[in-house]
Amino acid sequence: MSRGGGRGHTRVRTARGRSAQSTRWLERQLNDPYVKRAKAEGFRSRAAYKLTELDEKFGFLKGSKRIVDLGIAPGGWTQVVRRRLPKAAVVGIDLLPVDPIDGATILQMDFMDDDAPDRLIAELGGAPDLVLSDMAANTVGHPQTDALRTMGLVEAAFAFACETLEPGGAFVAKVFAGGADSALVADMKRNFASVKHAKPPASRKGSVEWYVVAQGFKGRADPLIPA
Repeated sequence: MSRGGGRGHTRVRTARGRSAQSTRWLERQLNDPYVKRAKAEGFRSRAAYKLTELDEKFGFLKGSKRIVDLGIAPGGWTQVVRRRLPKAAVVGIDLLPVDPIDGATILQMDFMDDDAPDRLIAELGGAPDLVLSDMAANTVGHPQTDALRTMGLVEAAFAFACETLEPGGAFVAKVFAGGADSALVADMKRNFASVKHAKPPASRKGSVEWYVVAQGFKGRADPLIPA
């Protein structure tokens, strides 16, 4: 590793066995202020600041008591929730293993499994008032295919939110550039009082990710938890 470029910029020499692409990624990580801040403040990923910035703009965390975190790995979003809402119940799910987070229940399983929704609600102990989804499909390098696969996860997360949320609850999900497609946005507007798209400052400028924030869930026809 060498330093150059002024202003403390860290440059990385291309090492034997390391591709130019991975070298660029490593250099970007080393010089990313959000990565440095996350390390200093004990967050597992820079994604923690995406959720923080979205909440500062929309205020969906305030008053939440039961939260589901879809695509929890490595845990940055749940860390934010636990710090801001220490008394709230939090359940996360991911295909990848996730180190324990104090006060949170973590399921290592595929959210698309038929059993996953019931497991999440059982572990949560009731209907959520906030469903978070940072899920994204593994990319294959074909932008249209990648977008369609990720939108499939967004649609599944939205369906779960509509089936489980408490009235007045919120749904926050990662989508690709351009936001959720028009049909999905129309469906969200039928089910939520407010639907907005945002790209938090912590999301890299070159990234295609955006977030959709749906608030004020209008309620299910058949309540999940009997009165």
